[in-house]
Amino acid sequence: MDPLVVNSGAAALDLIARQSSTLDMILMDITLGDMEGFDVIQTIRRNGVTTPVIIISGRNEDYDFMYGLSLGADDYVTKPFRPQILGAKVKALIRRSKSFSQENNQQISCGPFLCDTTTMRFYKSNVELNLSEKERSLLLLFVRHPQQVFTKDMIYEQIWGNLIAVDDNAIMVYINRLRSKIEDNARTPQHIITIRGVGYRFVP
Repeated sequence: MDPLVVNSGAAALDLIARQSSTLDMILMDITLGDMEGFDVIQTIRRNGVTTPVIIISGRNEDYDFMYGLSLGADDYVTKPFRPQILGAKVKALIRRSKSFSQENNQQISCGPFLCDTTTMRFYKSNVELNLSEKERSLLLLFVRHPQQVFTKDMIYEQIWGNLIAVDDNAIMVYINRLRSKIEDNARTPQHIITIRGVGYRFVP
């Protein structure tokens, strides 16, 4: 790996703006001096940057964990951590991200949704959706299997694999984020339906 290191939020935003297309992964601390890492993540996601992000933080409160995921981070690692575990998480996330670009050129149409699996760009009613890495993975899973009921364990296995531990609340955060971007009204979802006590079903 060829790491690029910056020491402030402003420098991180500048680097990401210039080189987002060449970055495989962003490791983001929360305490950056001039701003919080949360602000950096929120800004790059708002600007359409979908590069996977892992937060590294000394804060171990559930609020910080859930807030980071809600902004579009893909994982949250608390200090102190074992370098081998962090390395495994990074490799797993990069591998999943790169696997998207290695798929055959294919467009998947599912109701009002269209997915180009070569570019991993998603559209609803011909309007492109601004999705994070995990949101794209979730929507791709759903459009490939409309009407199928997915338990949280099934979603965990398909999206995160075996190396990254994710609790039920984290999965719910990602589902809610995806709903906020694809539903006309996220409070009364018409596409991602909760099957109480079981999981979720995608209705085109």
